[in-house]
Amino acid sequence: MPRWTSWLAAISMMLSSTAVFAQGLMIVVDRPVPLPRPIPSPRPIPSASYAIKELHIQAKILDQAASVQVSQTFVNTGNVAMEVQFLFPLPYDGAVDQLTLLIDGKEYPAQLLPAKEARARYEAIVRANRDPALLEWMGHGLFQTSVFPLPPGAERKVMLQYHQLLRRDHGLTDFLFPLSTAKYTAKPVERVGVRVAIESGADIKNVYSPTHPMEIQRSDARRAVVQWTRTNEIPSSDFRLLYDVGRVGLAARVLSYKPTDKDDGYFLLLASPPLAAADAERPRKTILFVVDKSGSMSGKKIEQAKSALKFVLNNLREGDLFNIVAYDSTVEAFRPELEKFTEDTRKAALGYVEGLYAGGGTNIHDALLTALNQLKDASRPNYVIFLTDGLPTVGERNEAKIAAAAKASNTVRARLLPLGVGYDVNSRLLDRLARDNFGLSEYVRPDEDIETHVSKVYNRIGSPVMTDVVVGWEFDAPRVEEGAPINRVYPRQVVDLFEGEQLVLVGRYKRSGAAKVVIEGQIGGRPQRFEFPAEFAASSPQATYGFVEKLWATRRIGEIIDELDLHGKNDELVKELVDLSLRHGILTPYTSFLADESARPRELASTDRYSQTFRRLERLNEAEGRAGVAQRSVKLGLQNATTAPAAAAGFAGAAIREIDSDALVVQTGVRLAGNTACYVRRNVPSANADKLVVTPETAALDPEKDRDQITVIERFSDAYFALIRDNTPAENQLLAAQQVDEEFLVQLRGRNYLIK
Repeated sequence: MPRWTSWLAAISMMLSSTAVFAQGLMIVVDRPVPLPRPIPSPRPIPSASYAIKELHIQAKILDQAASVQVSQTFVNTGNVAMEVQFLFPLPYDGAVDQLTLLIDGKEYPAQLLPAKEARARYEAIVRANRDPALLEWMGHGLFQTSVFPLPPGAERKVMLQYHQLLRRDHGLTDFLFPLSTAKYTAKPVERVGVRVAIESGADIKNVYSPTHPMEIQRSDARRAVVQWTRTNEIPSSDFRLLYDVGRVGLAARVLSYKPTDKDDGYFLLLASPPLAAADAERPRKTILFVVDKSGSMSGKKIEQAKSALKFVLNNLREGDLFNIVAYDSTVEAFRPELEKFTEDTRKAALGYVEGLYAGGGTNIHDALLTALNQLKDASRPNYVIFLTDGLPTVGERNEAKIAAAAKASNTVRARLLPLGVGYDVNSRLLDRLARDNFGLSEYVRPDEDIETHVSKVYNRIGSPVMTDVVVGWEFDAPRVEEGAPINRVYPRQVVDLFEGEQLVLVGRYKRSGAAKVVIEGQIGGRPQRFEFPAEFAASSPQATYGFVEKLWATRRIGEIIDELDLHGKNDELVKELVDLSLRHGILTPYTSFLADESARPRELASTDRYSQTFRRLERLNEAEGRAGVAQRSVKLGLQNATTAPAAAAGFAGAAIREIDSDALVVQTGVRLAGNTACYVRRNVPSANADKLVVTPETAALDPEKDRDQITVIERFSDAYFALIRDNTPAENQLLAAQQVDEEFLVQLRGRNYLIK
């Protein structure tokens, strides 16, 4: 097994599938003890350590005022009593007051330290503990408590309450909670949760988190509840929430980020349709359910498929059209043509579903054509939910011909939504069907419930608000010779906007300044046009919206893999894939060699990485089986990402996410406003085998031969802290991720530094 693979396997046991950040942390004051962090190599168990057992954050936001309550349970996991202090880094740019600290029900005084005094306190802790962990909060203020005891094995419950005035920028209210302090726990947090209740005097429109996948519930237009929970999680990024308000029906907001003058900028468009009243009439739609009942569906799978069919039937509305096409070696249908949904047809369809039994082959070609040929009305939204658990074994079996026939038969722009069940599906065929027919694939693993996936798909498409959506951009006095001002937009095609769902669209822009966003589509069968102002930044000295760049890069990588998957290898696309992965630290199953500890920097700087990627892309030939499904699941996750991959502690800020045992995705590094991209790690050939971390820009440097190009800085020296004071918070976050027993090269503001 390659060395990096064994290391990833070990660290993946420590990190969960989704990265998060935590909040308050404890500092041992009676002896220097390194802050416990997840690390990639075994370390002796310290005599003094703690773990965070539970972490709950509840916030209520009324317009721009936030009230926050935090409950956090610490456990002394060491074998000695600890005298500790509780530190809480302040959220950025927020006026925080009225902080109350309760420890096991007893109130403790908390001292507010402004940023300058807090910096001195941070530096003192870093020097005393010989650990750079706190560097990421340099420049932030903090609250500091008095000392209190924590006996071995004992628990302490800390409750924190404070009020904060939130900042508003580009029309978005910005809530930040410093969740990332919980990554200093010795063990994963058993349960971590964030709940934010928003109330507004105006209608709440877009609600978006660039850091965490959220569940959003809206009881009415002016209230929303955002929740995020995980178990056995090592937090790794702060929780950030953005929302805006307005009085128009459809709402859109544009965020832009331009880190360098030489390259195109990046933008993010958020668009949310209005919430319909409970008694409002919903647009009428057509739903076709195409279900596999071949022999391989027998047993539990066919029963789950029947339950899924019943769920859809019980959630259709008066005026909807529907039908069920069931197939094995032959194809049959509930009715020869589409049926109007009524109570009588619902009952009849439920009876038909009860009579479905598994047996025979798999005639995918004829099943799809039977369904698509029933669709005649392009003025209403049409959805085809296509479920299969196998490969085409009857009739036309050629993947390309099946896809071409389905595309030709889809004359009404129906949205084809394939669901692959198990590992015996042709995942490339399903992805091709989805891409050619305005849909999205989904995969149900053997241990998952089909009904759960079908209900999720149907709940998403159940209430279309605007259909046949087109997003356009208008600039003042456009110049033809400059080319299109907007380019490389993802997703490539926006089809429908659904109630309760938000459009997250990213792209690049050439031209800065004022512009207009135009969103057109059909609402209730009538054309509608909405216009919104937008401002594209000429430069972005601060990395406030730096996540937009990484989100775009994530989706672009997913699109590249999709192109290579469906159309074969392309030298330029492979090069772009590698360059984007390296620059933005978004590793894929085909570029994971960038995390190889044994790789030499000069090798990483050479064209060898492209040839390695070419070889690894041979895996895309596996369209079937566990590996085929795993690869398409990874690809879809990249293509449809709504949050920017976050860096976590461990491998130089690597966030490790085990998608499947056959596909391990690693994300490493940060993009720091044009100063620093991602970084990799290798062994330095020396007696003590210290480790060296390098950026792509410094990959070809040799620490011994190229001393004239490198400034050497001793860790924890005056020069070290002087460098830290000149850094941005994001740059210090990069330094904070390093281990004290490793050397690393980093490029900041055009200069190379070797930290020893």
